[in-house]
This record gives sequence, C-alpha cells and structure tokens, in this order.
Amino acid sequence: MKSFKRTFAASSVFAGILMLSVSCKTETPKSTASATSTKDTLSITILQTADIHGQLDTHPELFWENEKVVFKNRGGLANIKTLFEQERKKNPNRTIIVDGGDLIQGSGYTALSEGKVLPEIIKNMGYDVIIPGNWEVVYGKEIMMDIMAGYETDVIVQNMYHDKTKAPLFPSYSIKEIEGVRIGFIGLNDPDVPVRQNPVFSEGIGFSGLDGELKKIVDDIKVNEKIDVLFLVTHIGIFKQIELANNPIAENADYILGNDTHERVRVPIQGTYAKVTEPGAFGSFVGKLTLHFVDGTLVDDAYELIDVDPEVFPADETIQALVDKAKAPYKAHLETVVGYTNTPIYRYLTVENPMDNMITDAARWKTGADISISNGFRFGNPIVPKNGKPEPITRANLWNLLPVNEPVKTGKATGKQIKDWLEKEMHNAFAQNPTERFGGWLVRFSGMKVNFNSQNDKGNRISAIEVNGEPMVDEQYYTVSACVRPGDPLDNLCRIPNVKDVEVMDYTIHEAVEAYLKKNSPISPSLEGRAYCDYLGRYSFSTVPNTDYKFQ
Repeated sequence: MKSFKRTFAASSVFAGILMLSVSCKTETPKSTASATSTKDTLSITILQTADIHGQLDTHPELFWENEKVVFKNRGGLANIKTLFEQERKKNPNRTIIVDGGDLIQGSGYTALSEGKVLPEIIKNMGYDVIIPGNWEVVYGKEIMMDIMAGYETDVIVQNMYHDKTKAPLFPSYSIKEIEGVRIGFIGLNDPDVPVRQNPVFSEGIGFSGLDGELKKIVDDIKVNEKIDVLFLVTHIGIFKQIELANNPIAENADYILGNDTHERVRVPIQGTYAKVTEPGAFGSFVGKLTLHFVDGTLVDDAYELIDVDPEVFPADETIQALVDKAKAPYKAHLETVVGYTNTPIYRYLTVENPMDNMITDAARWKTGADISISNGFRFGNPIVPKNGKPEPITRANLWNLLPVNEPVKTGKATGKQIKDWLEKEMHNAFAQNPTERFGGWLVRFSGMKVNFNSQNDKGNRISAIEVNGEPMVDEQYYTVSACVRPGDPLDNLCRIPNVKDVEVMDYTIHEAVEAYLKKNSPISPSLEGRAYCDYLGRYSFSTVPNTDYKFQ
C-alpha cells in the first residue's frame, strides 16, 4: 500500500480513503473503509530516540529562542523511561520504540567502560528496534557486537557485514504486527564510517552504500513481507536522509526515521516518496509519530518532538538505580574538577563554537603550533555558569567535549596545502548536493582566521586566510597540531595529507586541555569570528538545502 502522504495532504478520513483507492501503486489495500467512516479503528505510536551518545543523566541543553541562545535542563535515561511508560499507557500494546544509533560513545562513563555501562540499562528501557550508528564501532567490532547483543531486542542494519565472509553483522529488518497491521523497519548506517571515524575502529567491518541493491531489498521486503507501512531507520545525516526521501530507492518506503546530525525536526520533512524525521540528540528529546488507520488502511499521521523535561518526566526509580550502579566505579575520577569557566561553553553552531575555541587554544598553547585544529563534532552538553559564578569543568565534561582521547600530533604544511584542505572541508560541510556532504560542520581552529562564502562552488569558497594576524603565504610552511587518528598514515594530520616533520607527542588532548585549564582558569571562551561567512552569520545552527527547516 502506498502511503497517503505521497498523494495528498489529508484533510479528512473520507478524502484519505478516496485518494488511496485511486493512487495506490504497489499493492491493493487490505480493505477500503466506506465513505461514512469517521473514526480511526487503530492508532499506532512510534517513539524514536537518537544519538544519545552515552548521556546517562539530565544535563543542560541549548535552545535557540527569540534570536538568543538559552539553556534548559533536559534528558536522562531514567526520565526517558518515564516518558516511554506514559506513552505506552496512552496506547497499550500499540506502541513501538526505536533508537537510531550512537548509544555507546560520547561520555566518560561509556568511554572508560567501553560501552559496558549500557546493556543492562538499555534492555530495561523497553526498546523494540535499535540500529548501530557511525560511532558504535568506536571500541571495535567484537565489543560492538557483544554490547548490542546485550540489549536483548531487535538490532538491525542492512549495510554492515563481516568483511571477510560478507555475512551480515545483524538482520536487515524487523517486522512488528499490531492487530493485523504489519509495520516494517530496515536499518541503514553511514557507509562512510571508515573515513569519518578513525579507520582502526571499524576494522573487520564492510559497508555497502545507498544503491540499487538497497532498492531491491526495500521493494522485496515491502511486497514479500506484505508490509503496510515501511520505515527506513537511517544513520546517514539529515542531508542524505532528505535526498533518500526523494530518491526512487525509497519508492516503497513510507517514513525515514533519521539520525546522526542531531537535528530537531519538529515538523516531518516531506520528500517525494517518504517523510523524514530526526529527534535531536543526547536523550533530550523523543520523537512521537502516531499512525492512524481505518480498517487497516493508513489515512493520516501526527508528529511531535517531545522535550524530555525532568519536571514533566521525573526519573524512573528502577532505571535510575541501574544508572547509579553503572556509574559508581568511574564516578570519583570523572567528577574531579579540572577547571572553571566564566562563560557558557557549547558546540552546536555550524562554523565556530566557544567549546572548540577553548580546545584548540589549549592545544596551541601546549604545542606552540601556528595553527591547532579540531574536528567539527556536534556533541558535548553545554557547561553553563549559574548565579554569576564560574562553573566547574570536570573530567566527565572533557569526555563530553572530546569523545576520544588520542595523543596530540604536530607537523608542517604549506599555506597551499592548508587552503586546499580547508576548501575540501568546506565542501564537505556546505555542498548543495546532499550526497557530497560529509558530517555537516566545519572544522575548528586556533591561530587562523578565515573568511569564506558557503554558497560558492567547490574550491572557490575562501576569500581570505590569516595566520597569527598575517595573510597566509602559499609557499610558507606552518606548524599545525591535531589529534592522532589511529589507522591514518603517519603523514596525515586531520585529513591533511603529506604533512612534513610529523611528531606524535607524549601527551593526549585531554591532558593538554587539563594543563591549560589548570594554568588559565577561569577561562572565558567566546565567539571571535575565527571563521566567518556573511551568508551564514554569527549563529548558524544548520544548513539544510531546499527546506524550510530551522533548528530550535
């Protein structure tokens, strides 16, 4: 059955059924309600979390309201459990709960335990379907497999396989049947994982792409399994998820439950073939999609993005006890204060963030490099001073800000090398063709100032670069620092190839930041215009082409 949403915007049940009767492309509906039907015979609730990134507790969350950054407390696995239970009570035996990946990485508690703090908690949360995300590989293939088996629920992904045998790591899909309605879920992870993450993380794992083979699987599952509504649960980022919704690959899909880029989609984005959602990150939000059926026929839907507000959803005692138990062996070390900040530290903006200014300043201070660079991550709960007093920064905060702790690496690159690398990184972040995007946020740096136009063509975005206040010279060598990426060639530095005089330091990036904070606290990081684009302005949270989506 082709979903109603592809052919019209439903204004009534009668209109929905009428249009379905004339526009169905792939199979005959099970039954057709009469013109006098005015009431749903069935509603099914789909709840979605994504990109929790090891955040176990309630934490500060950033919002963009009235053209200002504001902070509110949100999230917590025990609070999410309360929300889940409330929603299940509203629609008993008709609620399906899905997680879109990146559960086991992103906090100190998950890093120090290599994800092992999570299985006992997650298997008690009530999830029905879970997919691996791009960071699930962070502790290696075998640990990922063991942890996901420990969830004791359906783990699915179509495009990950054992690279030697070509056998799939997990089943491709899961089917849930509710009162005769068959709901299908196909899992997809980012095929660029071996490039986005340190290559060593995904050793032993092969990835396939979004191609004709995927289309065949989607079509076959829809028809052969007699699926009434088909979901693609994808961890490929908002840009590629929207492209997929407009691609014939998704012709027989109905919804794309998107994940990866931490976007807060509050109104589903309608593509040619499917609607796209994405429910934020860190457990701060839960997406709720309600499917309305009349006599087995999907006629309408409703969607909302629910804030996990601890005042609305108090912590479930059982889950909180499991969280506290899991944290106990690591708590003393991680909750140690290592510095203070006078200003909010956050990382949600597309181009420049106070969090990365602090990190790259610390690296340049420690190494003495001309330029220090950091990946364009989008994780890290904000650190927010309260009551006019400096806010403590703990080791747990450092893990939130820097989800891997690798040695610092330095080398020398020419101005031309650096400019070419920056142009490539800008295309990764701002390409108008979604399939050419890679991540979604620009790399960050200290010691360099860059003016650019995000809308220009590939290779022609940069208008000016300064290093230490002077125009960059193409032939001049500059010292650059970044973190080691295990699996990269020695002469690669944060994806800059052919760097000279490479040296791997005897300290990690966490140690560099701790030393910087000890020397310079309280710090006051802010936005300085280190990278600036008139088109994007100072506060650019998202760049999603050809949509009216706004982050808020």
